Amino acid sequence: MKNYTTENIRNVALISHGGAGKTSLAEAMIFTAGATNRLGKVDAGTTTTDFDQEEIKRQITINTSLAPIEWKNVKINLLDTPGYFDFIGDTISALRVADAAVMVVSATSGVEVGTEKFWAYADEYKLPRLVFVNKMDRENADFGKVFAQLQEFFGLNVVPMQLPIGAADTFAGVVDLVALKAYSFSDNGKKMTEGEIPAELNDAVEEYREKLIEAVAESDDDLLMKYLEGEELTDDEINAALRTGILTGKVVPILCGAATLNTGTQPLLDTIATSFPSPADAGEVKGTNADDEEVAIKVDANGPVSALVFKTLVDPFVGKITYFKVYSGTVTGDGQLYNANKGKNERLGQVFTMLGKNQINLEQVPAGDIAAVAKLQDTGTGDTLCDKQNLVKLEPIAFPTPVTTFAVVPKKQGEEEKVAQGVARFLEEDPTFRLERNTETKQTLISGMGELHLEIITSKLLQKFGVEVELSLPKVPYKETIRGTAKVEGKHKKQSGGRGQYGHVWIEFSPLPSGEYFVFEDNIFGGAVPKQYIPAVEKGLREAMEQGVLAGYPVVDIKASLYDGSFHTVDSSEMAFKIAASLAFKKGMEQANPVLLEPVMYVEVTVPEQFMGDIMGDMNSRRGRILGMEAKGGNQVIKAHVPMAEMLKYSVDLRSMTQGRGSFTMEFDHYEEVPAHLAEQIIAEAKAAQDEE
Repeated sequence: MKNYTTENIRNVALISHGGAGKTSLAEAMIFTAGATNRLGKVDAGTTTTDFDQEEIKRQITINTSLAPIEWKNVKINLLDTPGYFDFIGDTISALRVADAAVMVVSATSGVEVGTEKFWAYADEYKLPRLVFVNKMDRENADFGKVFAQLQEFFGLNVVPMQLPIGAADTFAGVVDLVALKAYSFSDNGKKMTEGEIPAELNDAVEEYREKLIEAVAESDDDLLMKYLEGEELTDDEINAALRTGILTGKVVPILCGAATLNTGTQPLLDTIATSFPSPADAGEVKGTNADDEEVAIKVDANGPVSALVFKTLVDPFVGKITYFKVYSGTVTGDGQLYNANKGKNERLGQVFTMLGKNQINLEQVPAGDIAAVAKLQDTGTGDTLCDKQNLVKLEPIAFPTPVTTFAVVPKKQGEEEKVAQGVARFLEEDPTFRLERNTETKQTLISGMGELHLEIITSKLLQKFGVEVELSLPKVPYKETIRGTAKVEGKHKKQSGGRGQYGHVWIEFSPLPSGEYFVFEDNIFGGAVPKQYIPAVEKGLREAMEQGVLAGYPVVDIKASLYDGSFHTVDSSEMAFKIAASLAFKKGMEQANPVLLEPVMYVEVTVPEQFMGDIMGDMNSRRGRILGMEAKGGNQVIKAHVPMAEMLKYSVDLRSMTQGRGSFTMEFDHYEEVPAHLAEQIIAEAKAAQDEE
């Protein structure tokens, strides 16, 4: 691959709802550009960009993959992204480094949930884009219907630049509305032939060309005057204004084709090469310097180096592969860069680009280009690599927080270590994946963006590290406390040959405000319990608090006042007083009206207006308390307190209630008493589980 300047690079993310055909389109573009010599197929598992075993097995994209292709003296870095929300982290990181996006929409399904979601993400990153209406060769393909939907959802500036010739069985090519020419494709899509526009399309062509010219003219004041005065615009004027309109987001052109037939790919590549922005068009990007002040970093291949790591891939054979985009300067292999986030130097080996899973070595990587390097020690996704003398941090990537949590247990005993090693690798790869050890429930918990996300991670654990695990819903970390007060005696007396044991205490137990955990008061007068045994009494109570009397859950928010007791000059010991304290604790808990507490979460649910009623009703059925609502970017955000026990499978339920349009975040807020009828059930289950053990 030859060296390209910043101006001749295009970084393009392919985005869509799952199943619209991004990977097939990427494959068609790679083949048409001559980077591969056969057209791979998703259902045969032979595409360049879906090479992971899980992707081939499930026929879906799980990881964003890179495919650099050369077309008309331009290098196009294609980023083929996942369309399923469980893998949204990879799509977000691709959009962060892309300079433009191709939104793929199926001609049979039209605008779907993912189309809306990823469009909103592209808006967030202010990415110029075009729409490619794919699958024009399928039964029920309907370009007119899809066009109407696109305008309804995304505005009147979404306009056709092409019309299809026929549909389904009769789909035969495309009409270019600027050049007013028809194109057909042969030789596996590699040969494009120019022809006359079919007569039956003349009226439609005239109508849609008018829409295109109107949209284009509106992006340029001079052209608008000319257009309003009824003058004809030249092709050159239209093309120039089209590029300006795309760059400013004032025009979103629609192209069409059929990726699996490789029809319509060449005009798409032409549009990307001539009308999409190069990294140089951005001019500069934001970052912070060593003093945390905001700075503008000029996109210039001759400046000091700064590069953002946007993806990490851990391969059992190659080791760690780090993908990065250079924002300024030029990166060459076998040098040294500084990780501004970790404060460490990194030695770089050979730099390369990836065509799917195949490495292509590069001499240099100029500003704007995307490349990869293997075996970096300390660098992770979101880190900035730069010159140590010119320290900058680029804006990190904002990943969503995980929404689904499961407990993970190895099927074979003694494989905990293997599980931990494997999971640690996935933590490096995937910023939307989390691992924690819950000391209270003694469970290892993994969290991700959905059940499919976690299922695939466990599948990879088996495939890459040979360890089988089972997933189960996490245990709820209940706690116990008291609502009343009790004065109780704890006495431990043992006399049998040799030295005896004697410890004797009177303790008053009373409740504390939530969150204060434990207060111990020494109210002994006149040495009824000698000073040296008082720490043992406190220690005995603290240890006893690990298991409550109701269901064996930890006890919180109690005050214990030691006010009397007695001792034996020979038989008393620290151990005897510790045991006496724990006996007093059990009695005191039982007499002081013990209750069960449950964790309550603070939840924010973001949904379109039409689902508000359903969500509110559902929240009530989950014992939730609505705290308030606010409008946010066309959606409603509902805030509530909900018991954790009612939220364990919420991500699945929310998806089905909102057809995938809803999202939520959740964090621990406080503990609250469990209603009596539920407490009985929980206590009975906990006791049954203890008996089994």
